[in-house]
Amino acid sequence: MTHRIPRYIALFITTTLLFTSCTKQEKTDDGVLKVNKNGIPVMQPLQEEMPKLTTSFINDKKYGVSRYFEKTWSEKNDNVAFLVAKNGQIIYENYMGYANKRTDEKITKDTPLHIASVSKVLTSTAVLMLVDTKKITLNQKVTTIIKNFPYPDVTIQTLLNHRSGMKNYAYFTYENGNWDKKETLTNEDIVKVMVEKQIPLESKTDTRFSYCNTNYAMLALVIEKVTGLKYPEAMKEMIFDPLGMTNTFVFDITKDRGNVAPSYKGNNVEIGVDYLDGIYGDKNIYSTPRDLLKFDKARYAPFFLNTDLLKKVYKGYSYESKGLRNYGLGVRMIEFEKGEPFYYHNGWWHGNTSSFITLRKEKVSIIVLSNKFTKKTYQTKKLASLFGDYPFKLDDDGEE
Repeated sequence: MTHRIPRYIALFITTTLLFTSCTKQEKTDDGVLKVNKNGIPVMQPLQEEMPKLTTSFINDKKYGVSRYFEKTWSEKNDNVAFLVAKNGQIIYENYMGYANKRTDEKITKDTPLHIASVSKVLTSTAVLMLVDTKKITLNQKVTTIIKNFPYPDVTIQTLLNHRSGMKNYAYFTYENGNWDKKETLTNEDIVKVMVEKQIPLESKTDTRFSYCNTNYAMLALVIEKVTGLKYPEAMKEMIFDPLGMTNTFVFDITKDRGNVAPSYKGNNVEIGVDYLDGIYGDKNIYSTPRDLLKFDKARYAPFFLNTDLLKKVYKGYSYESKGLRNYGLGVRMIEFEKGEPFYYHNGWWHGNTSSFITLRKEKVSIIVLSNKFTKKTYQTKKLASLFGDYPFKLDDDGEE
């Protein structure tokens, strides 16, 4: 007697097998990071939910955070998008002020704002994903990837940790008529100027730390050369779309200049774009606190990066000078004599300021964006003391 499998059971088995097969095909040889059909690594959301916060915990922390917010930010004068979360769960958020004063558009949870140098955190993540899937290596010379790159000792790692020794493109393109300010500068143009004008290194490669936007403009080119996609498309395919970051994109000066939230000086005077606004990698990502929370949460996924590589991200590389501040691979840090290191990245471009704080031990995300210039954004690190052993004083000021 022949037994026929019910149709719904057969369908379930087939679907399960297909899902399992696709999952295996998407993983690398090490079974660590998923790749798409084109072999490009794709960031995955955290599948298992973190422990649910208790109501009493939420209420307690919400009280402290809200009091800080109300004391620091003035609803009449400030533009701000503000969020604090733990275990991926929002404890407190607030949005106020104008996304665009000319149109009376207010800032909401869905308003993309320029995140300035916090863009470096996302750029570095894409590069590290390429390292994890063995498309490139940390010690690989940039000359093997970018044609005509003029500095033979610069590696992927020295770009990530700001030890390349290169000069800032904002300065050397402005000086000596090296670039026509009426023409928009591109990432490829930076290399062209460095070669044609024989721009020297500021210091010998890997001898000292020097925070420099040129490093991350070059990393954007690395992403393009390795993936075969332009940086905006690569970031969309690798990070934004997989994580559901629907309000996040890379600014395109030819298409977006009239469609994004402008930035303002402290006196509310609007700041226009200039010839440097075509550069991406170091800046030029627009996002929201909620989207950046999705990104931060996904970095706790077990298959985000392999363990050894992840350790390299959160270690300091510059100890030539004594001090608490250091830089990992795409993240700033303060290494106290006691207690946990404090991981963060600040940003400033035109009137936009940003702060992205990720307390790894406590799994806390603190995200603040403003399109009107203010240093209040950088003071948000004080909130870390509500969640862990971080010795910040009330009169601490931040810096970009």
